[in-house]
Amino acid sequence: MTEGSILVTGATGTVGSEVVKQLSDKGKIIRAATRSASDNTFRNLNSVRVVQLDYNNPGTLATAFKGVEKLFLLTPPQSTTVDFTSNLVREAKKAGVKYIVKQSVMGADAEPEIAPTPMRLHRQAEKIIEESKIPFTFLRSNAYMQNFVNFYSHSVKTQGAFYVPAGDARISFVDVRDIAAIAVHALTSTNGKHEGKAHNITGGEALSHGQAAEILSEQLGKKVNYINVSDEDARKGMKDMGMDEWIINSIIELFEFAKAGHWSAISPVTEQITGNKPISFSQFAGDYAVAFK
Repeated sequence: MTEGSILVTGATGTVGSEVVKQLSDKGKIIRAATRSASDNTFRNLNSVRVVQLDYNNPGTLATAFKGVEKLFLLTPPQSTTVDFTSNLVREAKKAGVKYIVKQSVMGADAEPEIAPTPMRLHRQAEKIIEESKIPFTFLRSNAYMQNFVNFYSHSVKTQGAFYVPAGDARISFVDVRDIAAIAVHALTSTNGKHEGKAHNITGGEALSHGQAAEILSEQLGKKVNYINVSDEDARKGMKDMGMDEWIINSIIELFEFAKAGHWSAISPVTEQITGNKPISFSQFAGDYAVAFK
């Protein structure tokens, strides 16, 4: 691997995998950090080298950062995300990394008394990067459209419905392909115009889950129902799925934040940076239709 590569953490996840793909399409040299060096997710991408990375293991961190110039920093949604970020930034400084693009969340800068736990942790992680003095960009994105695939596709396929404690909250859902496109712009820019900035990234419209269900119905050619469930029922459902208690509490907090209207804002950032309008939920539903059938 030559010098000057880009390290992508969380490389096999929803956002990370798209960042790797789009960077590869640009001909960039990428180190894709995964739990196992034998991961074959990117076997067809010649410019990608898979490296093992354990956030808590300094040995794997040092190896992963060798020859790295820029870092796309994405940590898993866990209570330890601040510690993970601290470990990554510490190693980035040792390795002489020149620029960090962090995947954050819209609302990370909200007042602590109203911000859900994940947002407060993202802001703490952002501050670690700021204090490192490494040039940075924060990508504060809204809820992913792809979460409909990740979390609701099974029940849509088997029951024609999805169950969410979201009430009538309007959310400016964003397609991760747009997030990745902005990340690539930042990571490949040579004029420093993204440095020191926090980009709020949203879709072009704020939809309720009921409206999302109508769009899915139209694109799939079958009726899809949104069932608004109570927090209690949502907790039980997630627990039955084996989800971690911290994750369950965080998800409930995030939906309460959304129901208070904090995720309905629409940002012009995608079009300003990429020159393209944000991918619509209708296009997303059509592009991913096979996942729901």
